[in-house]
Amino acid sequence: MPPSPIGAVDVGARAGNGAAVFQRRGIDILMAVGILGRVGIGLAVLVAVATAWLWLIIRDLPDALTRDRTRPVGVLIDNVRLVSMVPGAPDVEEARAVLVMGDRIVEVGAAGALSAPEGVPVVDGAGRTLIPGLIDAHIHLGDEAELAAYLAHGVTGVRNMSGYPFHLRLSERIVTGELLAPDFITTGPILNGRGPNETILQRTIASGDEARASVQAQHDAGYRALKIYSNLTREAFEAIIDEANRLGMSVAGHSPEGVRTKGVPRERPFDIPWEQSLGRGLTTLEHIETIVWHGLRDELDEDRMRLLAARLSASGEVVTPTLIAHRRLVLIAETKGEYLSGPGSDTINPLTRFFERGSERRWSGVDASKYERPHADFFLTATRLLHEAGVPLIAGTDSGSFGLVPGASLARELELLVAAGLSPHDALAAATRSSAQALGFERTGVAAPGYRANLVLLKGDPLTRIGAVESPSGVMIGGYWLDDDGLEDMRRSARDTSFVRSLWRALEMKLSN
Repeated sequence: MPPSPIGAVDVGARAGNGAAVFQRRGIDILMAVGILGRVGIGLAVLVAVATAWLWLIIRDLPDALTRDRTRPVGVLIDNVRLVSMVPGAPDVEEARAVLVMGDRIVEVGAAGALSAPEGVPVVDGAGRTLIPGLIDAHIHLGDEAELAAYLAHGVTGVRNMSGYPFHLRLSERIVTGELLAPDFITTGPILNGRGPNETILQRTIASGDEARASVQAQHDAGYRALKIYSNLTREAFEAIIDEANRLGMSVAGHSPEGVRTKGVPRERPFDIPWEQSLGRGLTTLEHIETIVWHGLRDELDEDRMRLLAARLSASGEVVTPTLIAHRRLVLIAETKGEYLSGPGSDTINPLTRFFERGSERRWSGVDASKYERPHADFFLTATRLLHEAGVPLIAGTDSGSFGLVPGASLARELELLVAAGLSPHDALAAATRSSAQALGFERTGVAAPGYRANLVLLKGDPLTRIGAVESPSGVMIGGYWLDDDGLEDMRRSARDTSFVRSLWRALEMKLSN
């Protein structure tokens, strides 16, 4: 056999080796594709499981709010002490009977004078006091479980002051009876400008055009109430008011200060004087501390506050003092943080507790005697002067913030209103009739025929000790009667909060902003 040409064997070998290598690489690629396919399927399954888990958490609401309930045909509450809140009626009426059919009060009479129709249970009210359901006019709801906390403490109406998309869906579910919950009103997302009070969950606007677009967007989304905040510029504030009027939306919140430059407020005046918020149709002005800060330039001057109160009375705006919102800071500081672990602290939204850990630590180490305690005391004086001047006051707590227990904080607010100088009856009016009228809760806040039967039965007498409202023995909401067992269910459900569910609500809000 003739010799092979030089290199022929090498070339053939290389050719053969190349084919083998190609074959091996092909096999490797197929194996890799198979592995990736299995990994991809695994990831898809993992994503599906995670999505289903998240969906279940979001939809898995406390039993006390969602379980099937048979609405009673009515209830007769007999031989009860009645605080009706009917204008002109006595502060309290002894030995009364109240008949409820469906979700309405149909008759009020003397004890023993009313008959319960067949099938209607009778509740013995001897030694107990019946009042209209309480309204917390300023909350921040992050999770549905908080609704159970409000009902457990006799709060049958709430106004949420920072709207998320889920609040609109929640409102529909409450109206249709899908959820057993307090009457619910919400503003849209907070409208604010750049500055010291800005947060990531607010809608930040810098111009009149942006303001108009934001108001229109909230209207299109389904909101019918707006909340404004202190950093707004004059141009943005004017545009919000004009656009809200055009669309028939209400506006409430902080008085806009404009751009805050160095030295404001003690050395230099605010960009927007406080008075420019008056007479603009605001439903409510929020926080007595905001009024003192902006209206008095943070000077604790009783004479100037008296003049401010007279001007506010003439203008006609309603004020939500939220005294407990500042007082809790004093209490946190003076107890070096122990206040934060008090009764009901496990019902405060866990997402709030997570993000406010720094604030909790900071306030636990503050010396309250230098600023917070003198201001807290002056806020009581300022509230008294507003009341004496005839400024309408309603009761709100700012619950949803750290250190403020949903439901129970309203009892603390009423105690502070009494400490400020209101009578217990006037304090109750602020949390019932006055709040209902100011906020537009339909046919509630009064215990009289024709009104909706949002009612609270108390073991104690709130006109003697206003804090008695904190622990009801019975609550009626939307025609449903919650006795001691039902209220205990609500208290348990109030602890069924969810970090994941709350985080999802906040993320949804941020993505929609």
